[in-house]
Amino acid sequence: MTHALAFPTTRPRLIATDLDGTLLRDDKSVSDRTVAALAAAEEAGVEVFFVTGRPARWMDVVSDHVHGHGLAICANGAAVVDLHRGRRFVRVRELPHGTALTVVKELRELAPEVSFAVERTGGIHYEPLYPQFHLDPGAVIAPVDELLSGGSEYSDQPILKLLAHHRELTPDGFLDMARRVAGHHAEFTRSSPSALLEISGPGVSKASTLALCCEQRGIAPEEVVAFGDMPNDLEMLNWAGSSFAMANAHPDVLAATPYRTSTNEDDGVAAVIERLLSLPATA
Repeated sequence: MTHALAFPTTRPRLIATDLDGTLLRDDKSVSDRTVAALAAAEEAGVEVFFVTGRPARWMDVVSDHVHGHGLAICANGAAVVDLHRGRRFVRVRELPHGTALTVVKELRELAPEVSFAVERTGGIHYEPLYPQFHLDPGAVIAPVDELLSGGSEYSDQPILKLLAHHRELTPDGFLDMARRVAGHHAEFTRSSPSALLEISGPGVSKASTLALCCEQRGIAPEEVVAFGDMPNDLEMLNWAGSSFAMANAHPDVLAATPYRTSTNEDDGVAAVIERLLSLPATA
């Protein structure tokens, strides 16, 4: 159910939605109801942006459900990609090489057992102790200093984000510690149930990249409705004029967002979109 006091009064011009835990069901599928709601939104002239921590190559789950514009914001705002054109990068907001090295040094001093992965425009590479991704069988596995080396064969590919994993710390505890120690160098967030941090360049977030895309289209924050469930969605939810936290959202998201919808398993995003489309368009 949506929060009775928090529903918008006019139809938005743009809907921004997270994917995992939000638009997608737990099995990573998109329900028939959600597919129909997305299509109806674009048919009504409402743009839909998928805004996710996923890299572009993991967008197969929604590529078939993008209609008019085909753009998505990936890697927590580090990339805007065109899903209609082979996931071509339209904009890249990279993590500077020197900043990545500094963050690695400071996090390793904080938590020596941390392991790292480096997400570049061409793919991900990670250290031997980092949890391996079955979706990326071609990843290079090596110490992080080598992964960040300027002489590597992939060093010409911009760094989208650095990932840091710890086997023992709590997810929120690790995030708080890392922000205190190195938060002045880069943006730290998380979207995983494990102690996995996602680190972007200064000022790079879902919110800031969404704001840039909206500015290009002449769309104001109050004309945007956003959906999310995890800490990496918080800035976006705070930026948008109307924001809905999923019923299954992280406690920090629920605390920061007065708007509510049902869980991702119960098509919470679709339920709100259906109601939004019944509203009058913005004058």
